[in-house]
Amino acid sequence: MNWDKTTEEKFKLLINKMPIFLRGTASAQVSKKAQSLATAANRSEITEKDMVDAFFAETPFGFQGLMKNDLIDVGIDYTKYGHAK
Repeated sequence: MNWDKTTEEKFKLLINKMPIFLRGTASAQVSKKAQSLATAANRSEITEKDMVDAFFAETPFGFQGLMKNDLIDVGIDYTKYGHAK
């Protein structure tokens, strides 16, 4: 499945902000979830919303504060996708 190019760039930036020992697992899990969300919506491209929803779904609650800061750092307003501040 293809990624929206801007979304893919932001995804890579977000993954690189994580501790190195988590990057491989996080990348695989979030990518898989984003793809399943796009497929469920009958789309052939992963959008920023798919990626954000996937990060929220796959990131344990205790780490979501850090994730939210990282999303903001790369220019993503996650609240527009229905996630609380």
